[in-house]
Amino acid sequence: MSARILVTEDDQVQRDVICDILLQEGYEVIPSESGAVSLSVLESDSCHLLLTDMRMPEMDGLELLRQAKRLRPETEVVVMTAHATVNTAVTAMKEGAIDYLGKPFDKEELLVVVRKALDQSALREENKQLRELVVRDSSLGNIIGESRAMQGVFDVVRRAVPLITTVLIRGESGTGKELVARHIHFEGPRKRSPFIVVNCAAIPDNLIESELFGHEKGAFTGADSAHPGKFEAADGGTLFLDEIGDMRLDSQAKLLRVLQDGAVERVGGTKTRTVDVRFVSATNRDLSERVTEGAFREDLYYRLDVLNVLLPPLRERVDDLPLLVQHFREKLAEKLGKATPEIGADAFEVMRRYRWPGNVRELEHTLEQTFILTDASTILPEHLPEKLRNPEPETGDYVLPAGGVILEEVEQDFMRQALERTGGRIKEAAELLGMSYKTFQYRLKKHQIDRESTSEHD
Repeated sequence: MSARILVTEDDQVQRDVICDILLQEGYEVIPSESGAVSLSVLESDSCHLLLTDMRMPEMDGLELLRQAKRLRPETEVVVMTAHATVNTAVTAMKEGAIDYLGKPFDKEELLVVVRKALDQSALREENKQLRELVVRDSSLGNIIGESRAMQGVFDVVRRAVPLITTVLIRGESGTGKELVARHIHFEGPRKRSPFIVVNCAAIPDNLIESELFGHEKGAFTGADSAHPGKFEAADGGTLFLDEIGDMRLDSQAKLLRVLQDGAVERVGGTKTRTVDVRFVSATNRDLSERVTEGAFREDLYYRLDVLNVLLPPLRERVDDLPLLVQHFREKLAEKLGKATPEIGADAFEVMRRYRWPGNVRELEHTLEQTFILTDASTILPEHLPEKLRNPEPETGDYVLPAGGVILEEVEQDFMRQALERTGGRIKEAAELLGMSYKTFQYRLKKHQIDRESTSEHD
């Protein structure tokens, strides 16, 4: 596509000469006799280059330059003047002009300046596209990462966005599960419809059904009026069920019915309502393990786990740390209303070695605390919180992380040690390892561990 040039000159003879020269070079030219006409053109369409005279009635070239840059910052501007002085050139350049031409000028002078301006325009456009590619490849909305693990996450999430399929987001606390859920909703076809969040772990057991399904007046003590639940509120949109692994079994059965046929019945009511809801759920637990323990319905698990997004903990993607730190520096500079300091190399090394049990959320809070309490222009190790500089040593007792995976032989060894320390008592050994009784029993059978060999006691 040929470059589009807007020529603004109140003298018709000069305007025609300039336009003819540019047309002969193959440019698309739009002639304009005034600043007002040029602004009208720019309001409706963009141009690669604005070539404008400085001295014109009603609106001079400098004012046109200012307003053109406000309307179309990407448009390059060259000013022409018969009264070219150093002050005129400096003023025009400060206002955003890329160059100027002193009248009278010949054809070659005109073309040299125009080519230079258009080359600069093309370079800026190329840089813009490259930046957009970098942003696209290393971020997903507010989710930042260029590691291989995060690129895999981005791929699954992008596939999920245009669909209405249920999505299960897994990951430790602080890894950004709700950010992913919000991106799926607000970038998808339901973005203008409700996005309703329910934290299943935060609602008391006796209120979870009323919260989700709603209730009728008089359904229970204190139900003074009818109340629609979250399913009805999310009708046409997305319901995000956070910490789904903590939902009660009886509530899971009712949730399964909604997933199967969209039917909702309020507590204390008999009327069935149909809702159109997309379900996105999240958990920091291993739901397959919860199924084995009998704490989660297998049929519900398979209904929820259609598209699975696994968010890695920060300690497993430390390559993303520089990108995340820069992202939060920019975000916190706006929030705190001041420039944020650089992170020194030694301080960054301390941050890189830290385990970040609270993941990305902990990183953001740590940076905010450090920026508030530090006036230095560069963060040094001594400016960082004590927990980063001197992390607590690991304890002797091993606790299996929720939803975590370890080598089978290591797991077997810890289970045997736990049985030995508790005299073969399964319940106490399970508690020692942070496991449920049923899970411990299941893994005893899985690993074919003979507890009788550790003790004669039960």
